[in-house]
Amino acid sequence: MGHGGLINIVDVEATCWEGERPPGAVSEIIEIGLTVVDLDAGERVSRHGILVRPARSRVSAFCTELTGLTQAQVDTGLDFDAACRLLATTYEAGARSWASWGDYDRHQFTRQCRATGTAYPFGRHHTNAKAVFTDAYGLPKRPGMARALECAGLPLEGRHHRGEDDAWNIAALVLRLAGRGAWPEATRPYA
Repeated sequence: MGHGGLINIVDVEATCWEGERPPGAVSEIIEIGLTVVDLDAGERVSRHGILVRPARSRVSAFCTELTGLTQAQVDTGLDFDAACRLLATTYEAGARSWASWGDYDRHQFTRQCRATGTAYPFGRHHTNAKAVFTDAYGLPKRPGMARALECAGLPLEGRHHRGEDDAWNIAALVLRLAGRGAWPEATRPYA
């Protein structure tokens, strides 16, 4: 069978601050939300939330307000290197194509892998689902995920700015685009 139409939909949350970032702190991934989508079957087949323990920053009150994640929760997570290895092995991140809402998630992984000397877990097939959606719906500017769900007539399930929930919702948007024939075939190297 090969990989069929399985793709990974990824959404990360990272440490963030209201206003100035504390001296010496860097923005680091604290959650990797991942939903596996089967494009051929047209369905979301699994959802995952991987907590990641930051090494050079802490979860601010502002960050907790936004994501619902606390320092105590992320302290129970994997270190970044282990999280990347998990993506590469369990979720076949190097072989499957992947998508995220915008390019932030891809850039954040690239930056953090480079800064920590960690092997980048993903392959080259990345799709910016926000750009595809904007074109498919003929919108004048690129919408946030919540606005896109409204445009598509889809519910926002769970909590916005929780990686696991956001990836699940983005996956619904990807399936809606695929159903309209608007999802690029190039993201399906095994089809």
